[in-house]
Amino acid sequence: MEEESKPVVEEEPKPVVEEEPKPVVEEEPKPIVEEEPKPVVEEEPKLEIKQASLSNESTDRILISPLARKLADEKGIDIKLVKGSGDNGRIIKRDIDSYKPTNYSQFIQPRPSITESSNESQNSTMRKAIAKRLSDSKFSAPHYYLNIECEMDNMISFRKQFVNTQNIKISFNDIIAKAVSLTLARHPKVNSRWYDEKIVFYDHVHLGVAVAVEDGLIVPVVKYANSKDLPEINSEIKDFAERAKNKKLTPAEIEGSTFTISNLGMFGIESFTSIINQPNSAILSVGAIIEKPIVKNGDIVVGNTMKLTLACDHRTVDGATGSLFLKTLKEYIENPVSILI
Repeated sequence: MEEESKPVVEEEPKPVVEEEPKPVVEEEPKPIVEEEPKPVVEEEPKLEIKQASLSNESTDRILISPLARKLADEKGIDIKLVKGSGDNGRIIKRDIDSYKPTNYSQFIQPRPSITESSNESQNSTMRKAIAKRLSDSKFSAPHYYLNIECEMDNMISFRKQFVNTQNIKISFNDIIAKAVSLTLARHPKVNSRWYDEKIVFYDHVHLGVAVAVEDGLIVPVVKYANSKDLPEINSEIKDFAERAKNKKLTPAEIEGSTFTISNLGMFGIESFTSIINQPNSAILSVGAIIEKPIVKNGDIVVGNTMKLTLACDHRTVDGATGSLFLKTLKEYIENPVSILI
């Protein structure tokens, strides 16, 4: 018997759960964050210091090793003129060692030819007289020179007090002139004149004071200076100086001196020597007052000094005589109140 064929229970086709197509999350197209175009930092052209331009092509900055720079400085080589052989045109030691200066003479513009030139000035009567008298003096009188330095602090204070109390603007030269006239009275051998057969020693002091004028030099004379006080000497010297520049001095006012003073201190000259104004036997050269360190009572302090140079005619004034004269003059200058006594 044929088995009753079982109804083919066709298995209900399982609903093809078609695996719910995973929502194609289409991988949420990552918001093309287009990688936020990195602000085209255009890779800061690494300050593309175009190292080529940093080499010799640039005069603003030059690549050079420290050693090469040191050698260039020592040899006085302008590194702008050196071609570097290192990386990026860097100048290194061997470049400095092998550097040979270029001959620039070909680039130098020839200088215009320079011709000699001069002009002439006819010698005035005064210039001729000065030339004759000084030549005669220099070649006839055997000159020698003595130097001494004086402290001037006391004189600076003295002058200031005198000007304030007497209301007379005396100069340092006036004070020195007075001191010299007193010193000459004590050392008459310096206040003298040479004659072939005799030497004359003067009791009076006729003090010549050299004054610079346009044509040269003129020496007006303060007569009997040893008997005049400071205001009188100041007044005469000032008057002579003004009239000398205007050529208003009389012959009598420039004759008869027994000693002369020449002062170049106002020009900053520290010391100098003068030619004796014959028939005098000596002349005093006065330098500038200089502030400098000096030793006082064993201590170094700031002080003011002035240098004096005495030129003497050795026929009338011996070395010891001239030295004693300067010693006495120094005492008056460093203690100026004594000239009023």
